[in-house]
Amino acid sequence: MRIMLACAQGMSTSLLVAKMKEAAELNEVDVEIFAAPEAEIPKHKAEIDIVLLGPQVAYLLEDTQEVLADTNIPVTVINSVDYGMLNGGKVLDVALKLIEKTKEGEK
Repeated sequence: MRIMLACAQGMSTSLLVAKMKEAAELNEVDVEIFAAPEAEIPKHKAEIDIVLLGPQVAYLLEDTQEVLADTNIPVTVINSVDYGMLNGGKVLDVALKLIEKTKEGEK
């Protein structure tokens, strides 16, 4: 699984990526997590399973959903409290559940 966190420049989400990777390792979850600027979403859409938008770019939710409309990639905005507290475990859990829900919907 590949999780993409997107924000304006891809830098502010990098701390959360590190915390999510720690949580994945602790829970033995095989996942690749990376941060990138939101402008790079189209470039990565063939290789990702979900896009998590930083709260500061929540206004891009609809635009991002349109960019990914030809895929089955879910998009959601990271909870601002979890983002601010760098709660990597919680954000990872939300992402994994949304990926699973999307895959179940494909069946």
